[in-house]
Amino acid sequence: MTTTAVTHIASLVTNDPSLGNGTPLGLIQDAAVVIEGDRIVWTGESSKAPATDNVLDAAGRAVIPGFVDSHSHLVFAGDRTQEFNARMSGQPYTAGGIRTTVAATRQASDEQLSDNVARYLAEALRQGTTTLETKSGYGLTVEDEARALRIASRHTDEVTYLGAHVVSPDYADDPAGYVDLVTGPMLEACAPHARWIDVFCERGAFDGDQARAILTAGRAKGLHPRIHANQLTYGPGVQLAVELDAASADHCTHLTDADVDALGQGGTVATLLPGAEFSTRATWPDARRLLDAGATVALSTDCNPGSSFTSSMPFCIALAVRDMGMTPDEALWSATAGGAAALRRTDIGRITPGARADLVLLDAPSHVHLAYRPGVPLVSAVWRGGERVE
Repeated sequence: MTTTAVTHIASLVTNDPSLGNGTPLGLIQDAAVVIEGDRIVWTGESSKAPATDNVLDAAGRAVIPGFVDSHSHLVFAGDRTQEFNARMSGQPYTAGGIRTTVAATRQASDEQLSDNVARYLAEALRQGTTTLETKSGYGLTVEDEARALRIASRHTDEVTYLGAHVVSPDYADDPAGYVDLVTGPMLEACAPHARWIDVFCERGAFDGDQARAILTAGRAKGLHPRIHANQLTYGPGVQLAVELDAASADHCTHLTDADVDALGQGGTVATLLPGAEFSTRATWPDARRLLDAGATVALSTDCNPGSSFTSSMPFCIALAVRDMGMTPDEALWSATAGGAAALRRTDIGRITPGARADLVLLDAPSHVHLAYRPGVPLVSAVWRGGERVE
């Protein structure tokens, strides 16, 4: 295998506190990275870099790990521009718009849905996202949910079964029957195509008892739990996530002190999705409160056609710094290593020997520019698995 060195990096974010300046970001100044095959094999000061087959001069720019977007909903069809326009004109957001996307998704062909997923993955990649999780949840029938997961698994390894997004309109008068479907025939059809199981635990969707039944059934089929928790109101989602050792509790907008303590003491990652608050004019999650309690925090886009139609992790970093109490260092860590933790991955989200060679070269001398220059396309080059893809 050939080796490639990226040299003269002004600031290299390794996410290894044993390296560089000893902070969680493990910053190395005037650094170099060596890639062999799909792995990182060396990091350190540029002057000490070993000889390699190829050399790329970063010319004083920053290098960061590829972003890890651990929460998205990309298998969909249709458009909800009118809903967004109405909401920005003063109408409050509710989860009811999901049903609009369900109708369009059911009518779309496999090719249309696959093309959409590929389009948004490519869009995210151009902005530095090298790992992306996505979910079903816009089919809500056995056939349509299984179809969504089959399509998603062609594009990413991080696939989540979300039959429990909302109660299917076909079961509007029988929510208990829909839970039976989600935990029975639908789960049987979907489990072979997914790694994770998720549920929207929220007023208007599924209550705590229903969510527990759904996640427990999924776990018995080998799917690990994650959960949409405490987005629109206070509720049982966070406590349930910690109880079931869910990989992540996502949204975490409305938290009691007990919820914060549980996340600080447990192994469940608090995944914050600022794009949703931006697009719905909702209350911002308090990242500072979670971080000060010792919780592991991830940032993600929640890319979906209704409440957060963005694939930009840099945009979410800027929002987190501006409106959620995070420092630029914390926000970058949460968008890389934090996302990896939310997916229970140790091979991504960092630039250290043995990690997958997912790197982003910024057209800036420091990662701080991601928040300092919001909206500016700073991604200059992207490597995924050692291959330059952008």
